Amino acid sequence: MTAQRYDAVVVGSGPNGLTAAIVLARAGLSVLVLEANESAGGGTRSAELTLPGFVHDVCSAVHPLALASPYWQTLPLHEHGLEWIAQPAAFCHPFDDGTAAAMERSIDLTCAGWGQRDARMYRALMAPLVGSWRDFYREALAPLHLPRHPLTLARLGIRGLLATTWLTKMLFEGDEPRALFAGVAAHATLPLDQPPSAVFGLILGVAGHAVGWPIPRGGSASISRALLSYLQSLGGHVQTSRRVESLDDLPSSRLVVLDLTPRQVLRILAGCLPPLYRAQLERFRYGLGTFKMDWVLDGPIPWRAEACRRAAAVHLGGTMEEIARSHSAAWAGRIPDPPFVILAQPTLFDRSRSPDEQHHIVWGYAHPPNGDDTDISDRIEAQLERFAPGFRARIVARHCLSPSELEQANANLVGGDINGGESNLAQLLTRPALRPNPYTTPLPNVYVCSSSTPPGGGVHGMCGYHAAQAALRRIRAGRI
Repeated sequence: MTAQRYDAVVVGSGPNGLTAAIVLARAGLSVLVLEANESAGGGTRSAELTLPGFVHDVCSAVHPLALASPYWQTLPLHEHGLEWIAQPAAFCHPFDDGTAAAMERSIDLTCAGWGQRDARMYRALMAPLVGSWRDFYREALAPLHLPRHPLTLARLGIRGLLATTWLTKMLFEGDEPRALFAGVAAHATLPLDQPPSAVFGLILGVAGHAVGWPIPRGGSASISRALLSYLQSLGGHVQTSRRVESLDDLPSSRLVVLDLTPRQVLRILAGCLPPLYRAQLERFRYGLGTFKMDWVLDGPIPWRAEACRRAAAVHLGGTMEEIARSHSAAWAGRIPDPPFVILAQPTLFDRSRSPDEQHHIVWGYAHPPNGDDTDISDRIEAQLERFAPGFRARIVARHCLSPSELEQANANLVGGDINGGESNLAQLLTRPALRPNPYTTPLPNVYVCSSSTPPGGGVHGMCGYHAAQAALRRIRAGRI
């Protein structure tokens, strides 16, 4: 154990932990980040999961909110090796008839070919938010607050607080726009027939038009490497393979920031928390599990719909009703069949992840019930084969991670939940507990900055930013 004293110790080196550390270091504090794993990055790590030379993303792969992040826009991450790759379309959504819908950067191109009413309603839904996207994300990626742009926030709230199935049926007549929006909303695991599932369709959909859904060259580890490099340029320190089981494991510091979900917070702060706060963390609800697969193929995916080659991200779910059934089945404790699959094909646009020009890597996952380790690889591959006949014949190697294996690799992925907890209406407003400032704990010098705090899951760093800002306000007021 080091005897050095730091101003702040951050536990966990995911995007939020590293962002919190950067905010504190930029304010002149001495900062130490402790990471349990051998490498930093949390959900933004890459590894050779299948064969030597093939770089797969361990968790996140496509990053709709990274370029939209209000704080990350202020950081010189490009100077530290981070290069974003844009694609012609944000994502594609194939159908059984061999066609596909695509979210283009242009709203008009996205709804070209739709019925007149559907195109008009889609423009009315998206255009005002895309036109003010910077203000939109300052409001949306924040805790509850008095808005600086109330009209923008109202546009999000009026429609976003609805159920996806209700909103899409109210707005659209055709299957294409309904499925397109439902596939985006389904990135959160909230059942699509429950509010506020539509809010996630808007937050991620606006990003598709405003900044695209980029991938980082070299894999998601490029994000954590850039954040680490910038933090170290500010004088921050990082120690890996340092598992923290209690506050006694930490060096002396004025401030502790936990990039952890409630289950780990309870373990580390055991015996230090008052009953009410402890009870709220114990009742915290985690979302669906995740069964993740990585493949090496001897060529690109043989999509029936040619449009699917225009984006790194592809949603495999058919109609809105089918996507909704997949989530509902998992919440009822059943394995979805067929499952809604979120897919990434990065080597179409980033050849650095393959050791040769022939082979391609593919990343994909589906949502079983939380903690359910049933092998659903056949169902996931059947869904791929449905829209890309001949996919299985191209498989050279595969790698699977069940919900429990994901949690073993990253303790924040409780039961395979990759979003830091379910975003039902109550937890959207009170995660991880009901407090005037959600990043504080009853211990005056201990803060929480994980995706279990507002604004929730996604690679954007804003949970870490807001937690660090809250801590700095208390430090400047002389209360720490």
